[in-house]
Amino acid sequence: MVAYEHVRVVVVGTGFGGLGAAVRLRREGVTDFVVLERAGSVGGTWRDNSYPGCACDVPSHLYSFSFAPNPDWPRTFSGQEHIRAYLEHVSDVFRLRPHIRFDSEVTKMRWDTENLWWEVETVKGTLTADFVVSATGPLSDPKIPAIPGIDTFPGQVFHSARWDHEAELRGKRVAMVGTGASAIQIVPAIQPDVAKLTLFQRTPPWVMPRVDRAISGVERRLHRQLPFTTKARRGVLWGIRELQVQAFTKHPGELGLVERLAKRNMARAIKDPALRAKLTPDYRIGCKRILLSNAYYPALARPNVDVVASGLAEVRGSTVVAADGTESEVDVIIFGTGFHVTDMPIADRVVGADGRTLAESWKDGMAALRGASAAGFPNWMTVIGPNTGLGNSSMILMIESQLNYLADYVRQLDVLGGKVALSARPDAVRAWNDKVQERMERTVWNTGGCSSWYLDAEGRNTTVWPGTTSEFRTATRRVDLAEYEVIRVPEATPKPRTPARKGARTKKVEAGA
Repeated sequence: MVAYEHVRVVVVGTGFGGLGAAVRLRREGVTDFVVLERAGSVGGTWRDNSYPGCACDVPSHLYSFSFAPNPDWPRTFSGQEHIRAYLEHVSDVFRLRPHIRFDSEVTKMRWDTENLWWEVETVKGTLTADFVVSATGPLSDPKIPAIPGIDTFPGQVFHSARWDHEAELRGKRVAMVGTGASAIQIVPAIQPDVAKLTLFQRTPPWVMPRVDRAISGVERRLHRQLPFTTKARRGVLWGIRELQVQAFTKHPGELGLVERLAKRNMARAIKDPALRAKLTPDYRIGCKRILLSNAYYPALARPNVDVVASGLAEVRGSTVVAADGTESEVDVIIFGTGFHVTDMPIADRVVGADGRTLAESWKDGMAALRGASAAGFPNWMTVIGPNTGLGNSSMILMIESQLNYLADYVRQLDVLGGKVALSARPDAVRAWNDKVQERMERTVWNTGGCSSWYLDAEGRNTTVWPGTTSEFRTATRRVDLAEYEVIRVPEATPKPRTPARKGARTKKVEAGA
């Protein structure tokens, strides 16, 4: 038998989820853990997404850990560089770097039913662990549609999450494919420099003003000298968003007023009735994530921008062809087409107790007990798992709730003692998922009349949480052992002893002989 390095916990990923898990493990007294990161630095999606204009659409003081407040955010909505610097700071302050192994992409994780541990294969070698925390996140693997002829395009092609900083866009004809959160930041950032920008829009987004401003030096000094003011600011931001949840989850009709405000926002910048018609959604606001921008509509009104109200269907050399037949000559193609959210690639690399991959287990839709534990995958939990996403607030709130669940999971294993594993009962996972899906039926995400990345290929909403963040925190405060099967290494059955014959000679067997 090959002897591998063994640790108590393996954490996969160094975004908010992975770093948060590492901090929480240390606070629980667990130091025998490693954090595996496929890249060469921390940051997750805030490292990978470095496109022009990249910023967060959640206020800075809410989009940060409660246990690591930052009094020095420079703006009310932070840019990518500031969030990435914050995560680097968290790694240093909480002394996480000795635990992190960079350039160590996980290629396979297999549950060993005999030893009750995970065998984790990476590009740098294999190790074993009693427990795995998968924190790869849903926004980590870019999705590029299969466009016929894309391989014939002579220019540069890249995804927003893999921005080619060597690409020279000044004076070029650029095709922007997609109108999601990344695209509405990229378009105004590159529009002044390009010769022509052709935006391929399958579905127009609802866009509201972005109330962003620089945070004054006075405010920052106040937050540094009186830390409770930072906490109070965060509390107000959280409370406002908690009050909004009812409209998204129970009373979507109440969002009509917000739609009217969004249309006024558009009308202020878009004077051309034909363009305004192209940009007006035909679904209830909130069905897709509401986007925030003060610059998107003004950029679309510029003379060097053309909005094609159809998706990209084909590429013929340097000619891009929309589904409606519109043709354009371009030099660069940028995809802002989102990520593999409901079909995360990591699921193909996780093999559970019955030999099936997580992807096979989830072929009828992602489902995990309290967003964390999948049936058939003992001592394994995911951060930002199924139905933990939010449509109007900060994912850091959900992550911290899952870290509470992780902490209690580890405590329960300690209390049980010995070589032990917890495996989510299929009936418990089913009951949790049924309850979530029942609540989902009334939400704007299911009834709003749109097709979004919240839905899987079968139209199931396996992404969003249909309630408040406080409800989720209550639901994940403790691990209920009744929802789990307790697994121990089976004790060997002692063989019956045969009495030695009188006068027979006995043989002593050394351990390990």
